[in-house]
Amino acid sequence: MTNNILSGPNLHLRALEPQDIETLYAWENDTSIWKVSNTLTPFSKFQMEEYVLNSQNDIFATRQLRLMVDLLEPNGDETSVGTVDLFDFDPFHFRAGVGIMIREKSRGKGYAGEALEIMIRYAFETLRLHQLYCNISPDNASSLHLFEKLGFVRCAVKRDWINEGSLWKEEWTFQLINV
Repeated sequence: MTNNILSGPNLHLRALEPQDIETLYAWENDTSIWKVSNTLTPFSKFQMEEYVLNSQNDIFATRQLRLMVDLLEPNGDETSVGTVDLFDFDPFHFRAGVGIMIREKSRGKGYAGEALEIMIRYAFETLRLHQLYCNISPDNASSLHLFEKLGFVRCAVKRDWINEGSLWKEEWTFQLINV
């Protein structure tokens, strides 16, 4: 892989391809991550196919960008280990939300941090964003640690924001300002 803004020492971020449909279908229908992705219903293979095939990857038109997180293997192959997203892209205020998902068997290996560092670099240097933000539940210790380690600062508390049956939980908003 040539050196570019979407690559790090171990990972490369890339646009969605038709061969990603089955992988995305499995990941999007993993109910164990639905509560952090605000998903309530399963996705069909047809929906995933339409999403991937119609994805323009033009963040200015769609106001969102999903990239695959690929692990660069020693033999030159790439294995997808997750996705990283920019959402609610606002070109007037130069900001976007950011989120990441690393498949369960690839967690705890530093991939989330490296992928977010790459996405932050892309957002600030290529898209010229002024800030990124994320929303995290206080009980998501790994995400809190990850985003705080990368310089995100808690700026808001949304009380009774997340409904989990008979329980209401708060959600925290974090910002990273490009100075």
